[in-house]
Amino acid sequence: MADDNQRRGAAAKAEDNVRSNVTIFASRADQLRMVEALLFAASEPLDEASIAARMPEGADVGALLGELKDDYAKRGVNLARVGEGWRLRTADDLAFLLRKEQVEQKKLSRAALETLAIIAYHQPVTRAEIEEIRGVSISRGILDVLLETGWIRMRGRRRTPGRPVTYGTTPSFLDHFALENIRDLPGVDELKAAGLLQTEMPADFAIPAPEDQDALAPDEDPLDDEAISSEMAAVAERDASEGSAGIMSGDAPGDASDENDQD
Repeated sequence: MADDNQRRGAAAKAEDNVRSNVTIFASRADQLRMVEALLFAASEPLDEASIAARMPEGADVGALLGELKDDYAKRGVNLARVGEGWRLRTADDLAFLLRKEQVEQKKLSRAALETLAIIAYHQPVTRAEIEEIRGVSISRGILDVLLETGWIRMRGRRRTPGRPVTYGTTPSFLDHFALENIRDLPGVDELKAAGLLQTEMPADFAIPAPEDQDALAPDEDPLDDEAISSEMAAVAERDASEGSAGIMSGDAPGDASDENDQD
């Protein structure tokens, strides 16, 4: 009990010290420096609430972030919004300077990329729905690999027989692909302009508008930690029974249409 009281006392004292130090920086210029320091030190995007908790009372965090974003717009490092958070990162046109410093990553197979695209555009989506859209069973290990990248997550359970798990994208997906919001994914015209779709498409062809990443759909129930662990174990067991996965930079076993494709 005494140790608990000491820890609480130390935490309260530390918080008081933070608050007393914060009051020193009352000017807007100082507040800009504070926000900049928080963003620079953060390993993950910071949302406005997290920043506001460390700022003087009454600080207009939204306006401060907007001003910093403008200040950084023409510099080698930009302030970018990623989902609900903000982070400093290398300007897009200077990314080539860092390529030699990056650890070489194996590419995802064509089947894995197709699965990722389906999840991004159709979320929330179940494994069976992914297979229906692709027209082929998901290769062993694909969902495991995408979950390990941190680009997709288990969202919830569909209110249908069997209560299948639904999948969606994550803030890490937005960050990796330099998207502010999931709705910023390219549409038909943009994909055609990039040469990723044929110029002449069937009249009924359409790309769905991506849904909100966080909010559950009307036909979804939330997943608790126990359910996620159980589903992860089931996925691993199912994949193990099918054999090792050739998901990275090569064949996609189990995808008859992809077996000889390289990404």
